[in-house]
Amino acid sequence: MTFDYAFILSTLPAFLKAVGVTLQVGLIAIGTSLLVALLNATILVFRTPYLRKLVGLYVELARNTPLLIQLFFVYFALPAVGIQVSGFTAAIITMTFLGGAYLTEVLRAGVDAVPQAQLESGRSIGLSHGQLLRYVILPQAGILSLPSLFANFIFLLKETTVVSAVAVPEILYTTKSYIALYYKTYEMLAVLTLICVLLFLPLSLLLSRLERRLQHGQFGS
Repeated sequence: MTFDYAFILSTLPAFLKAVGVTLQVGLIAIGTSLLVALLNATILVFRTPYLRKLVGLYVELARNTPLLIQLFFVYFALPAVGIQVSGFTAAIITMTFLGGAYLTEVLRAGVDAVPQAQLESGRSIGLSHGQLLRYVILPQAGILSLPSLFANFIFLLKETTVVSAVAVPEILYTTKSYIALYYKTYEMLAVLTLICVLLFLPLSLLLSRLERRLQHGQFGS
């Protein structure tokens, strides 16, 4: 078996564009998922009974259905009721739906880990519930949740490969397209593997370093 290196080089511009799409989808989904999780964490902190049950139902539904099924539902089923969305929009919606559920659980665990003494101290100096949430609960919960948050960020970025199923031109879709057109299977799989390593490994190391710095920073180190 010989590799066609000239062909690999000719595909690099398309793969660079695909990496941009992958990062765009992944970063938007991470941002929107984090917003959903913050809203849900706030609801859980305020302990509103019906809203808490609604959040719990959402988390269970999102975490117990495959992302691909969610994606197909949004992309193929919604047009049947008059809601037409592009593949890119469907990708953002479904990844936010899934990511928001996972990040909600991460922040919930972080909130539960905040020492009760901190809450009692905040109340004793006259902080309102909103101030307690803003200045005491969420900052500490965020720091405590960093390892799981960053792990889920990487998870969401890797899950962008699923959106190739609705023709979003990310790295997996580009790989499959070249294989279908030119039958250069080994070359394209090698490029895909290399891109994943170069994309996700440095990002994982960067987030690990950032996590250590932020967690140590709260102790003045």
